Amino acid sequence: MKKQIALVSALLVAQAAEADITAETLVDRAQMIAIADGLDMAVDAKDWAAARAYFTDEITVDFTSLVGGEPATIPADALIAGWSGNLTETKTSFHLRGNHQITFNAADDATMTSHGYAWNRMEAGALAENGGDPLWEVWGTYIHEFTRTETGWRLDGMTFTATAERGNPFVRNTPGN
Repeated sequence: MKKQIALVSALLVAQAAEADITAETLVDRAQMIAIADGLDMAVDAKDWAAARAYFTDEITVDFTSLVGGEPATIPADALIAGWSGNLTETKTSFHLRGNHQITFNAADDATMTSHGYAWNRMEAGALAENGGDPLWEVWGTYIHEFTRTETGWRLDGMTFTATAERGNPFVRNTPGN
């Protein structure tokens, strides 16, 4: 019971600025954080079916701070295909996020902002002529847009704004073998 009280207290303190904190919004927040963290774990495990399950059928994505271009609304299957094509078995990734802040825009619509870190490593073979450094890492801010569906909360929007990166951009841009 003490752990439950401590958890509720921590969530209340973290979201004290929001006026309408209820048992339901606390559960919703926990579910949204679990979705974002679960997505990171699924991507790192290369469990593409699990990663896909966190999204609605279409998603608005904005990774322009990393890859240029324009934000776009695309099928979630296309997003997963892009990730799986880049993060193949010979490329290791590690994603981590924290400082989740959730705002309910409506009863079935919410936005979560969090700080994120990602690390990618490639096997050394392809790197000899491309700088040799097998690592690339990035820090930034995520914005996840959630919508409540018949099967629970799902992601329908995702933005990552890089604030710093270091390492070999060849690792970021090149699919593993």
